[in-house]
Amino acid sequence: MKIKTLGWPLAMAVLLTLAGCSTPTVVTLQNGTQYLTKDMPKTKTSDGFIEFRDISGAKVKVRADEVATIRKED
Repeated sequence: MKIKTLGWPLAMAVLLTLAGCSTPTVVTLQNGTQYLTKDMPKTKTSDGFIEFRDISGAKVKVRADEVATIRKED
């Protein structure tokens, strides 16, 4: 009985901790286009691009020199 009693609060704590790991980020391009992402984008790849998924789940790949700023969402 005790395992079941302790299991639910422990499971909820783990889920809340994992949910707090994402870092919403705004990627702004030189032309003013902004993308909202769930997590911090991957840094510049070997081919000179930055890759990330926007909040709708679409994969976005832009040249690193087209990115003006990458900042955490307020």
